[in-house]
Amino acid sequence: MAVSVFDIFKIGIGPSSSHTVGPMRAAARFANRWLLERGLLAQVTRVRAELYGSLAHTGRGHGTDKAVLLGLEGEWPDSIDPECIDERLAFNKRQKLPYHSNGMRFSAYCAGDVVLATRDYYSVGGGFVVNQDEAAEDKIVPDRTELSHPYLSGDELLAICAEHQLTIAQVQMANELAWRSDADIRAGLRQIWDAMQACVARGIRADGVLPGGLKVRRRA
Repeated sequence: MAVSVFDIFKIGIGPSSSHTVGPMRAAARFANRWLLERGLLAQVTRVRAELYGSLAHTGRGHGTDKAVLLGLEGEWPDSIDPECIDERLAFNKRQKLPYHSNGMRFSAYCAGDVVLATRDYYSVGGGFVVNQDEAAEDKIVPDRTELSHPYLSGDELLAICAEHQLTIAQVQMANELAWRSDADIRAGLRQIWDAMQACVARGIRADGVLPGGLKVRRRA
């Protein structure tokens, strides 16, 4: 199985890739694909967002409601400014959608409460999102890209390093070139690093309490 470093490290708002990043991406996809691109946005009078299963049970604590609203407003988890993020959804705790516990349903209505578009999405972990058709066709499959140095365990990785006299970073860099250019890899890594540094800086200067009912005091 081939896994890129960009599948592991993703830029997005916390605290959860499956409960925050994924739902924001799903909401933004719905708004763009089913309303904006189809020219229906001007007809929309209201949008209903429903969260099912795990998202309904723990969504408020993970900021899922805010993430969905931001996504519907056109924000994406890798480009939103966290400083501008300052509730109103249906949390269906007793129901689940058919293909995954982290299910969402978005419905847009026009005058007369007529449904313009409705779509189900699933946040399957790591910020990845699939729609109802992709889930039904079992399109969540491993990446079979041929790599320069494939490995399935830490022991295999270390053996490759010893055999070829390479560092772990050099092995992974050679593998990344199967997906994108050297320049794109380095630019992407720099973007991730900058986001990490900005996150640390915000944490150091933050004051007050953490989100949630426990009111835990922030400590630099």
